[in-house]
Amino acid sequence: MSRKLGFASEVRRLATERDAVILAHNYQSPEIQDVADHVGDSLALARLAAASTARTIVLAGVWFMAETAKILCPERTVLIPSRDAGCSLADSITAAQLREWKAQHPGAVVVAYVNTSAEVKAESDVCCTSANAVEIVSAIPAEREVLFLPDQFLGAHVRRETGRGNVHVWMGECHVHAGISPQELRRKAAEQPDAPLFIHPECGCATPALWQAGAGELPRARILSTGGMLAAARSVSSGSVLVATETGMLHQLRKANAAVSWEPVNEHAVCRYMKMTTPETLLRCLRDRTHEVFVEPDVANRARRAVEAMLTVGA
Repeated sequence: MSRKLGFASEVRRLATERDAVILAHNYQSPEIQDVADHVGDSLALARLAAASTARTIVLAGVWFMAETAKILCPERTVLIPSRDAGCSLADSITAAQLREWKAQHPGAVVVAYVNTSAEVKAESDVCCTSANAVEIVSAIPAEREVLFLPDQFLGAHVRRETGRGNVHVWMGECHVHAGISPQELRRKAAEQPDAPLFIHPECGCATPALWQAGAGELPRARILSTGGMLAAARSVSSGSVLVATETGMLHQLRKANAAVSWEPVNEHAVCRYMKMTTPETLLRCLRDRTHEVFVEPDVANRARRAVEAMLTVGA
């Protein structure tokens, strides 16, 4: 039996034994994605966790995702293969910083990207993902100020799409997506002038500067969440598509439409935190029940309102 088949067989055996469902993010390595019960973006994983009846949820992703699963499923065991799988974007704002920001804008509606800690979610009115951020902000009464956090590029996209001048944006960023620059995108687009462009709104190249440079005005450029990319992939007929996001997404795109050549705008856009889940850490997690995720009950109760409000949009 090959190592890959042996790994998959052992994972499935242990998952059945533990009554565990394995949820993997699109940015996980291919071998983790292929053995998971479900693969998706943050919104899909949150919905899958809430809908699951398994006693144990194994979240192959990063810490805030596992916290979100625990917030939605407080009575169940939530495990994450690596305790060190953090997120530079989630770390860019603390609950204390958010409270100070709220004090400067009394009455504002706080919209927190799901890429935040449980404590930040607990200080927010509603969470969102890149898939539904525009829809959520659009539903807020026009006269209400909005505090959007923590991603500056997604916030700029939301402000541009909604046309609202009262959306205040926290200046945080994902170090991986921020590193995908307008210069790289323009160079790749010039090299392949007929290739469609799939651009995640967290990317540094998804800024007004890109539009001002003209590349964003091309019909072939589309700003999409990872879930949106996967949905769009199935109808692509072009020979190749340029993809601006973390490279783990390419595996799902290639599975969705193998006839297309899916190419990264930046082949070095790899999240080391996402890649902390390995075959070894996943097996250890299932075998030894490491590492269990806990969220303080008061924090979880306050955060749950914001997360559940997110799940009702676009359901």
